[in-house]
Amino acid sequence: MDKHLRETIQKHIERTVEALRKNRFEAEYIETPEQLLQRLDQLMPAGSTCSVGGSVTLSETGVLDYLRSGRYTFYDRYDPAANPEEVYHQAMSCDFYFTSSNAITQEGELYNIDGHGNRLAALIWGPKKVIVIAGYNKIVTDRQAAVDRMKTIAAPANATRLSKKTPCAVTGYCHNCASDDRICSQEVFTGWQRNPGRIHVIILGGEYGY
Repeated sequence: MDKHLRETIQKHIERTVEALRKNRFEAEYIETPEQLLQRLDQLMPAGSTCSVGGSVTLSETGVLDYLRSGRYTFYDRYDPAANPEEVYHQAMSCDFYFTSSNAITQEGELYNIDGHGNRLAALIWGPKKVIVIAGYNKIVTDRQAAVDRMKTIAAPANATRLSKKTPCAVTGYCHNCASDDRICSQEVFTGWQRNPGRIHVIILGGEYGY
């Protein structure tokens, strides 16, 4: 990457991390997935219970494989033998919950959409600690930019990935549809934290997920 573009992106990351901290998130920047996994060793004691929300980022960065290492009690929503509804409920009382974010504003807020609602529920309340892992491509300027990102990138890409029969999977942008396959039924901005530090945001030095 051109060094001038890298410097500009770094400024966006630094501003976002500072704004998140002002809103009483724990927040930090980590350059690589390898460094991320080393950091998780420090954050999560062996034997902890953990689960995840649906996320391409967690797969791309190796976090899913890391959680399946046997070091932790992992409630794995992707296990073919698992009952998804049971896993969703187990996740609500686990020690650590991992997810990404559809967007992170430079004003220090997370923006997320969900179909079923389990991921947003766990983000808001339940698990003792939530770790949000996101590439710098998720950073946007403000709330409107977050919604625009959802409508033109996150929702269409995820609908396509999940083989959903929605208009956005065909056209590449949101139609605010009434499809049975709609995956954006719930949307939440997460800002100033009454429980300081419960949500820990890690921004990575690369593009991951949608």
